[in-house]
Parts: sequence; C-alpha cells; structure tokens
Amino acid sequence: MTRRHSTFLISPVRGQAPDVWQAYVAALEADGYTVHWPHRDTDQSDDVGLRICRDNMRAIAESDVVHVIWDGKSQGCLFDLGMAFALGKKVIPLSLPEATEGKSFQNMVTAWADQ
Repeated sequence: MTRRHSTFLISPVRGQAPDVWQAYVAALEADGYTVHWPHRDTDQSDDVGLRICRDNMRAIAESDVVHVIWDGKSQGCLFDLGMAFALGKKVIPLSLPEATEGKSFQNMVTAWADQ
C-alpha cells in the first residue's frame, strides 16, 4: 500500500469565503495528498487566536510538506510560515505576490522553496 503524503495548506482564512481556496484543496487531494486546510480542519472559534495557532503548529509538525497561498496581506499566513520554517518543513508555493527587487517575504519564500 502506498503511503499518502500529508500537507498543511497555508492560506488566508479571516474574511475569506469558505470556497475561495477549495479548488487548490481539491487539486492537492487529487494529487494524493491528505490536506489539513485550516479553513476546514482547524476550529476557528477562538476569539483570541492562540489556540488556533497552537492547533496549526501541531498540524504543521505532523505534515510532510507545507503548501502556501499568500495574498501578501494575511498575518496568519506569515505566522504559519514562520512555524513551518522553524520546524524545517519543505514549502511549496501555490500562489504568492509577485517577486520584488531586493528583499521581500515573497522572495524569501520562493528561495526557501528552491532549496
């Protein structure tokens, strides 16, 4: 039996319609990934967000890789990316803001993914 790979999908949650990133989730699942998608799989009912961050950290730690969709605005995405970086996870960008001249977070994520 072939082992399914697991991924944590970093994507904006706050202020997003539930189906905004669904096509990405479906594509990853069709590619054989077991997907932890915070919009669907992390209880978002925490008023402060600390439990959400801890739950996401556990899910990131348990994942084989991390896929990322970042709109250039979501602070939650940046936080989750920081956890993935600290945990030494391979990152696979699906959507990032355009590259910039010089230093930028999107350039760093792209360089990280190329390692």
